[in-house]
Amino acid sequence: QVQLVESGGGLVQAGGSLRLSCVASGRRSSMDTMDWYRQAPGKQRELVAGVSSGGMINYADSVKGRFTMSREQGRNTVYLQMNSLKPEDTAVYYCHGRKIVNVEGAYVDFWGQGTQVTVSS
Repeated sequence: QVQLVESGGGLVQAGGSLRLSCVASGRRSSMDTMDWYRQAPGKQRELVAGVSSGGMINYADSVKGRFTMSREQGRNTVYLQMNSLKPEDTAVYYCHGRKIVNVEGAYVDFWGQGTQVTVSS
């Protein structure tokens, strides 16, 4: 059974930094793509950053230049370095992984339990 476990959230003042980690564990836990999403109270979950199977990383416009996503070799650990944090970055951050399961492109999605990031003004 595959599990995604996030860590690194917390409370930080505006302008500060946090680093989130996400580890995929379990049998056949290597993911093809991995992403970070976030959900603020009363808002829809939104994509923050994602890494493709080829290693290309994309960011939401709202975090470009401030957040950096990275992935360890082996494809089961990702990080999100968040700098110059703003109060509007406050949300629960979720790790998402997608695993392609056959040549037709069928896939399975996995989600972590989320980690709270709170930025005070």
